[in-house]
Amino acid sequence: MRRIPRFAFEYLDGGCNEDVNLHRNTAELREVELKPFYLTKHTASSLKTELFGHEYDAPFGIAPIGLQGLMWPGAPEILARAANEHNIPFILSTVTTASIETIGKITDGKFWFQLYHPADNALRDDIFNRLDAVGCQTLVLLCDVPTFGFRPRDIRNGLAMPPRMTLRNILQILGRPRWAITTLLHGKPQFATMVKYMPKGLNMKALGAYMNATFSGRLNEEKIAPIRDRWKGKLVLKGVATEEDTATAIKLGLDGIIISNHGGRQIDAGESTIHSLDRIVQKYRGQIKIMIDSGLRSGPDIARAMASGAEFTFLGRTFMYSVAALGKQGGQHAIAMLKVQLKQVMEQLCCETVADFPRHLIKRS
Repeated sequence: MRRIPRFAFEYLDGGCNEDVNLHRNTAELREVELKPFYLTKHTASSLKTELFGHEYDAPFGIAPIGLQGLMWPGAPEILARAANEHNIPFILSTVTTASIETIGKITDGKFWFQLYHPADNALRDDIFNRLDAVGCQTLVLLCDVPTFGFRPRDIRNGLAMPPRMTLRNILQILGRPRWAITTLLHGKPQFATMVKYMPKGLNMKALGAYMNATFSGRLNEEKIAPIRDRWKGKLVLKGVATEEDTATAIKLGLDGIIISNHGGRQIDAGESTIHSLDRIVQKYRGQIKIMIDSGLRSGPDIARAMASGAEFTFLGRTFMYSVAALGKQGGQHAIAMLKVQLKQVMEQLCCETVADFPRHLIKRS
């Protein structure tokens, strides 16, 4: 908060409506308790995790976040570079501030891409061609934004669509000269992947209208089936909260799901992701890769989610807080910190591999 303008911090930190589900995600996750086996013969703990045929160095990755460059200039590039060096997945959002080509070059194609579904199939297919060209192997379909959540702070700060710059925002920028200078040197944040499709010279109002017309957030079987036919890599559905949507993902031949509620930013009356995970794992474990995001902040949180049945985890805000605070070192710092925290939990539990986490779960009736 001391390093970036308040409007940028509130965009990152806030949820929707009264932030009920934002806080519920983390609070209910932290009700999960784990049991140690101290007298077990324990040699070492390994964070190595196999997912989609690749062995990652840890069971967590960097979740997609829109407008990352608003929080800190070059944030997606910083995080993609750190993820690549640490051998963990980085998911690029359609609406963040680095392009497919830029992240493809940084990661040698070893990144995932989250697609906001375009209304125009020709645009969708062109994005797929660009992903193919840089070697991206994992596509993530976003299903939990059929409409945008009601986010009062973003509206007050002029970060709704269309965005606007208010006197209050200008004064906040002047109060954060390092952020302002770094942003000036890096260039104004923009939807980098979408630039090639946008008409030239759009003002803020026209940009908002263009984005609203370009994306059709509501997914269904008819929209997903042709994507499954076209996309030859791994296909993941993100935003799953129910057994019904999990069953549909399996029926359509998807490779994985990410249980998510968009970090508590979409439906305040919704369920926490850890509770959704519990039901889905009980019914569909082994039939599809089950992953989770939303509410995870720390190594112990990752351990709780893995013990509850998640096969992989993603965190968003943790990484962005770190980049906003530390700039270019933020990605490296956050990943190293999470690895140390998670390793400490495993050693305390006498848990040797991440696959062993479920046996440490204390189940409550």
